[in-house]
Amino acid sequence: SSRWLPTWNVSGAWNVHEEAFFEDLRPTLSNLTLKASYSLTADRGPANVTNSRVVISSFNPWRPFTSVKESGLQIDDLENSELTYEKKHELNIGAEIGFLDNRINLAADWYKRDNYDLIGAINTMGIGGQVMKYANVASMKSHGIEFTLSTRNIVTKDFKWNTDFIFSQAKNEVTDLETNTRILDMVIGSGFTMKGYPVRSLFSIDFQGLNEEGLPTFINESGTLTVTDLNFQSRVKDYLVYEGPTDPTITGSFGNTFSYKGFKLNVFMTYSFDNVIRLDPVFKNWYSDLAAMPKEFKNRWTQSGDENTTNIPVIADRRLNQEYNHLSYAYNAYNRSTARVAKGDFIRMKEISLSYDFPKSWIAPLKFNNLSLKLQATNLFLIYADKTLNGQDPEFFN
Repeated sequence: SSRWLPTWNVSGAWNVHEEAFFEDLRPTLSNLTLKASYSLTADRGPANVTNSRVVISSFNPWRPFTSVKESGLQIDDLENSELTYEKKHELNIGAEIGFLDNRINLAADWYKRDNYDLIGAINTMGIGGQVMKYANVASMKSHGIEFTLSTRNIVTKDFKWNTDFIFSQAKNEVTDLETNTRILDMVIGSGFTMKGYPVRSLFSIDFQGLNEEGLPTFINESGTLTVTDLNFQSRVKDYLVYEGPTDPTITGSFGNTFSYKGFKLNVFMTYSFDNVIRLDPVFKNWYSDLAAMPKEFKNRWTQSGDENTTNIPVIADRRLNQEYNHLSYAYNAYNRSTARVAKGDFIRMKEISLSYDFPKSWIAPLKFNNLSLKLQATNLFLIYADKTLNGQDPEFFN
């Protein structure tokens, strides 16, 4: 309903290094720019949500003979007249500073955002023909900083060493949410949210260790210790355990480039911190001969007493599956419990490359303008990661 609403942006920058008084600060300070902006922008939201007006499409109804085919019209989406675009107010403040004839360059930015009219699914009484429909159901606030530091550490005729460091921190919080989702949506690895939490938060079922038969036990919505009395469709969520955001709040990179005559060595690392990961859901109440089991299974419960030293459940046999109704509930809950969460922090050796540019005098007889040789390796190894991952890649979501 606000498809063509006015959007606006006010911004400005001051190139301080162009002022006359700045000459007294050189060469210690060689560049200084201050900038700021404030805006209102709109976003269409999810691409599949378009029905502020009724959406009608054509189709061919089934007929027993092709000779009596005719076209028809059908309603794909009912009119949702109150639906409007997602909106955002954003304030940005930044600076670019150069030191020592720009041998050291620093760029820093801070932002604050207020998002509102965010679109999501909501359950209604069904008046109008839909029990579940999309609506403007949420608001969110966020803020963050980012700075980039670039330095030319050594500059000689034959040798150069440059460094680039990027640091970014971003946090958000849902301030309003008019939806009531299921337990299952809250505990899967992609994350969901509630009012007062980050937009993609991970919640877990409260794991309470293994019982004397090696089966996992949990606290359910009634506060009772149980193995299988669990309702994943329940909308009572106050017994879940908040683990943290699934999106990292700190990200960045660190790179060094070394040049000597025609050789160039690039060493580039990335890092990410302050998020949690749901470990792969590999546990079941039964397995086929085709199942590939991870290393955790070496430490599983195998005999009475192991529940005191391990939290890896037993491989259930036929007797246990007959003794417990819906034993699959226990293993599904274990996959989505506090026992199956790891920190997403990591530092990765992202790339190492070595290149050589052949001298012009060598390649001129070959009629080449330039010729180079490069050896490159990417995603070599993790310098640091949570041991709980057991080899699972912290950047890969299964």
